Amino acid sequence: MKRFFDLIISVPLLICISPILLIIGGIVRYKIGSPVIFKQQRPGLYGKPFYLYKFRTMTNQTDKNGHLLPDHIRLTLLGKFLRKYSLDELVQLINVMKGDISLVGPRPLLMAYLPLYSEEQSKRHNVRPGITGWAQINGRNAITWGEKFQLDVWYVNNQSFWLDIKILVITFWKVIKSEGVNHPSNATMDTFKGTKTTAKEGHG
Repeated sequence: MKRFFDLIISVPLLICISPILLIIGGIVRYKIGSPVIFKQQRPGLYGKPFYLYKFRTMTNQTDKNGHLLPDHIRLTLLGKFLRKYSLDELVQLINVMKGDISLVGPRPLLMAYLPLYSEEQSKRHNVRPGITGWAQINGRNAITWGEKFQLDVWYVNNQSFWLDIKILVITFWKVIKSEGVNHPSNATMDTFKGTKTTAKEGHG
């Protein structure tokens, strides 16, 4: 039923917003450059890898040694606007149509995190990841990794059709208010280094 719900929502929605996607894509191409779509491998259901799509929000600026500059330097004004209203994630409806992700579920993180999870935290991969989820409406990037994973696992253990509806409705309101988009101290969320330490890393 969840897969059916994903399709009846994502397919018509993608068709309706296709002109908006074309406009955003054109602006990204003009302001930031190519490629317009940022593509990165992420773990899906049971950790199976897939490519997640987002509109590009950062430049590829490097230092004299060829290393990428910090996120807050590479993140453009356009990128900040797209992230503030989650417009960069609209193309993930394609991922939903393909069955890579669901509308609702734990957000797909980095492949490098898989061996760092505790047994309890790894349960977040027992369901298909989502565009939005329980953690996103309860703090998003403004909460710690530990809190985020606790919320993800809670969703896995308590998922239902009506919970998904609740999450989608609240997500719409949160996006309008642009709450919890950024981590308090960084342009993006800190890199997960296990349950004890974190460090900074750009996610595109």
